[in-house]
Amino acid sequence: MTREQLKERVRQLPMQPGVYLHKDKTGKVIYVGKAKLLRNRVSNYFQAPERLNAKTRQLVSRIDDFDIIVTESEFEALVLENSMIKKYKPKYNILLKDDKGYPYIRVDTAAPYPSFTVVSKPGQDGARYFGPYPGRTAAYRAIDTICEALRLKTCARTFPRDIGKARPCLNQHLGRCCAPCTGQVSPAEYGALIDEAVALFEGDAKKLEQSLTERMNEAAERLQFEHAAALRDRLRAVQRLGTRQHVVAGTFAERDVIAFVQGQTRACVCVLHYGGGALQDKEYTLFHLTESDPAEVLSSFVKQYYARRGTVPKTVLLSHVLEEQEAVAEYLASIAGRKVELAVPQRGERRVLTRLAETNAREEIERREKQSERRYRSLELLQRTTGMAALPLRLEAYDISNFAGQDTVGSMVVFVEGQPHKRDYRKFKIERAAQGQDDYASMREMLTRRVQRYVDGDEKFSPLPNAFLIDGGLGHVRICREVLERFGLTTPCFGMVKDDKHRTRALVAPDGREFGISATPALFALIGRIQEEVHRFAIEYNRKLGGKRVRGSTLDKIAGVGDKRRAALLRRFGSIENIKQAEVQELARVVPRNTAQAVYDHFHKEE
Repeated sequence: MTREQLKERVRQLPMQPGVYLHKDKTGKVIYVGKAKLLRNRVSNYFQAPERLNAKTRQLVSRIDDFDIIVTESEFEALVLENSMIKKYKPKYNILLKDDKGYPYIRVDTAAPYPSFTVVSKPGQDGARYFGPYPGRTAAYRAIDTICEALRLKTCARTFPRDIGKARPCLNQHLGRCCAPCTGQVSPAEYGALIDEAVALFEGDAKKLEQSLTERMNEAAERLQFEHAAALRDRLRAVQRLGTRQHVVAGTFAERDVIAFVQGQTRACVCVLHYGGGALQDKEYTLFHLTESDPAEVLSSFVKQYYARRGTVPKTVLLSHVLEEQEAVAEYLASIAGRKVELAVPQRGERRVLTRLAETNAREEIERREKQSERRYRSLELLQRTTGMAALPLRLEAYDISNFAGQDTVGSMVVFVEGQPHKRDYRKFKIERAAQGQDDYASMREMLTRRVQRYVDGDEKFSPLPNAFLIDGGLGHVRICREVLERFGLTTPCFGMVKDDKHRTRALVAPDGREFGISATPALFALIGRIQEEVHRFAIEYNRKLGGKRVRGSTLDKIAGVGDKRRAALLRRFGSIENIKQAEVQELARVVPRNTAQAVYDHFHKEE
């Protein structure tokens, strides 16, 4: 669609709230937005280019068509916009990473001896849930902290089923567990400890301290000194825990403070979580943005962030005013189930808090930009050392792996700006024609398939790298040059040569020139990291294929042989051929006699 046709369509849009979806020439949604008045909002994209920021100019240059969805209210448009962004993941929207989870801690208080576990989200099963936590590490740390303070079990045993089946573990001897495995702790006694743990997870440390103090004094008055001493020790543990209550606090939040800061090459949103008047935790989210509109970035971030967490504090302080602040506040209230205060303080204590969040965001940008500068210096060193014409911002590395000539696989890993770019990693299962120990034939097949996919226009194999790095010496890199020349390509390629300690000592070009890197620490570290990563990726794929082959082996056809017995037989005899040659007595040392006989009979049917 031409620009004039798009403008004509805009003039026909209704003056109503709704959502608009910009599309490129392929029909793919590249941006989703909401509007209080659709015609006014969408027309802003098609004004004079010099009045638009760099990001919007780039977006507009890709727009070939758009769709709209009319809604009853601005709030409905906001909710719909968020679901559309989640569905389409448009390139030009602010997107939070999907792998950022906010787990919960679960405990089934109806069980005789409950255990605390970490789960992805609360369920409707009658159990108690605490959270969310900023990550699984924080959740497990909270469990460990409270279990140590109250001497709760941390093992995987299930009681009363496993009482007396094994000796108490080391935790009992270290005084870290009350040892219900001995049978000397009743469900009622253990349940009382769980109730105390629940109180701590809910932030009632002061109330618990008061209760323990009263019970300790009562026990002392009744001359139950051992019980009083045990309560005293528990009280001290809870008091120590109170000084670091943020360790076990899940919901954080009486108040969140969120600030946006734009750096030279990236932007950062910092979230500070406050509870009990103290800073409990902080989170950073970085974006590769320039000339960004703070109102747009913060609005997108806030909506996605709290929708994913599923909980919102009573107060959220922001560094910038949002475009649709009232609608966002209504949206957050719908998540929280109550009113949420959304404010942009201009002075006083609250403004001090937003400035602190801005300072943290700015420091994180500077730290990341320094790291980026170091990576760029390493890439510049690589360029100067090898004489490449272009800075190698994108590198691809290749390796071959097989096990005794079987399950030959190839791996391709990608580094962008000196960092692993895992979504572009690729695996190759080498075809039968190249199976065996012929690494050259396997490398030729892998590289041919990779370049052919690029030539055929496969987006998953585009673009080409600035350089190919091959795990191997001169022979391997000459194979790479041969493949590239066949397709008329001149991309540089180098072999990664190891020393006798299996460390990358040099890069070798197809013409035999070697470029030593061991005397240049930054370059040595970069190439070593790339080689380790491509080798790891190849080995993992090889083992996965090998495991599938073993699982599908002839042993699976024998009655009585399951996963564990098959693994035990292969571990003991090393191969199917050795199992075939074993006598029943030898097999019976690994599996039960009847199973050993079944294995023997299976391989000796003809006899």
